[in-house]
Amino acid sequence: MKIAVLGTGTVGRTIATKLVELGHEVTMGSRTADNENAREWAAAAGGGAAQGTFADAASGAELVFNCTGGAVAADALRAAGAENLAGKVVVDVSNPLDFSHGRPPTLTVCNTDSVGEQLQREFPDARIVKTLNTVNQAVMTDPASVPGNHTLFISGNDADAKKTVEGILGAFGWPQYAILDLGDITGARGQEMYLPLWLRLMGTLGRPDFNIAVVHAGQN
Repeated sequence: MKIAVLGTGTVGRTIATKLVELGHEVTMGSRTADNENAREWAAAAGGGAAQGTFADAASGAELVFNCTGGAVAADALRAAGAENLAGKVVVDVSNPLDFSHGRPPTLTVCNTDSVGEQLQREFPDARIVKTLNTVNQAVMTDPASVPGNHTLFISGNDADAKKTVEGILGAFGWPQYAILDLGDITGARGQEMYLPLWLRLMGTLGRPDFNIAVVHAGQN
């Protein structure tokens, strides 16, 4: 599959590298065609890896990962071009974290809205799926690094789009039973508002490679 990864940070590079390892053709997109991080990633990833602008990456892609920050996600998708996103599954991994006033960060949007919903409203022809934003990038592509059963959330308006994304998550190592569907894209509110707790947990545990498990009384 031809996949665009928008964003050159650690999340984007980790996901893009895993996708190349799985045999996909991956183009990393950034604001400029000569982004140093993207160029270094493409050189290191080898065959199947390329880089360019957001629009370069999205135009030829069958599926798009948004790995930019939540505060700039809409700008990144605008740069990618609505016409290049129309009809495509867009996996939104972003979180609405605002570090402008120091730590701990606040959320740029919460309670009655989310980045996932904002993107779906602005790009109605894209098929936005929110997932992977509740775990560290290392756990995203290597869930077995956290022992035991633990949970990954997914939400989106398009059932077929979520099935497509679940297939990729399965290739990343997430078993089907671990993926909890929260329903339509409004589920992104809860996924994103979990981040303040995630940050507190990271501070308490002293490490980012952890996750939570959802268990209920009806389970065997």
